[in-house]
Amino acid sequence: MKVVVIGGTGLIGSKLVAKLGEHGHEAVAAAPQTGVNTLTGEGLAEVLTGAQVVVDVSNSPSFERAAVMEFFETSTRNLLAAEAKAGVGHHVALSVVGTERMPENGYFAAKIAQEQLIEKSGIPFSLVHATQFFEFVRGIADDATDGGTVRIAPVLFQPMAGEDVAEAVGRVAAGEPLNGRVEVGGPERSRMDEFFRDALAAWGDSRTVVADPQATYFGSVPGERTLVPGDDARLGTIRYRDWLA
Repeated sequence: MKVVVIGGTGLIGSKLVAKLGEHGHEAVAAAPQTGVNTLTGEGLAEVLTGAQVVVDVSNSPSFERAAVMEFFETSTRNLLAAEAKAGVGHHVALSVVGTERMPENGYFAAKIAQEQLIEKSGIPFSLVHATQFFEFVRGIADDATDGGTVRIAPVLFQPMAGEDVAEAVGRVAAGEPLNGRVEVGGPERSRMDEFFRDALAAWGDSRTVVADPQATYFGSVPGERTLVPGDDARLGTIRYRDWLA
């Protein structure tokens, strides 16, 4: 199949393009660097010609509330309109586990808006809800840092490797549309403060991790199970310590 990957030059997109190519698909990386801009519509009609599947793993350059909402709504509207004209038969979007459980979070609210546009589009679709990526773990710690202290909510946490995310998205893209969602997560679950205590020790980082029930996760206080998938989630195989090594 011809599969167009929106955000195909990024962290997940580049891995996905490679995996799809290895399985015999014509995977096309679509991004501003390749002349495709979903915010302006530039290059969309051309790149979607002959495509059976579109996978959107793009991300907003800004996480500011208004900016991230504008990005996902504008990009998704333009993309879906172009797909309808091109006759694309399957739209796959990468989203986040827990969006509906923390809607007050600006980023999660924007992903909810994106999903609602997809669900109402009339195009067969699949939504892949993934947990946090190992590649973003240091950023999470930095965002939670106050001086020499990292304040982390003692809630459940189940991050996964970008490689496993790409593998899961690729399997969905190659299959029939779900017209619904599937959750994916890492192979290990722990308390978030314990994970970061172990991670900082592995990094040789001298900051102290403190369990704080009121600690925020990018501006919002997560609940006990906000960030972890349900029992029927598809799990990756790469463990954090092995990925780090």
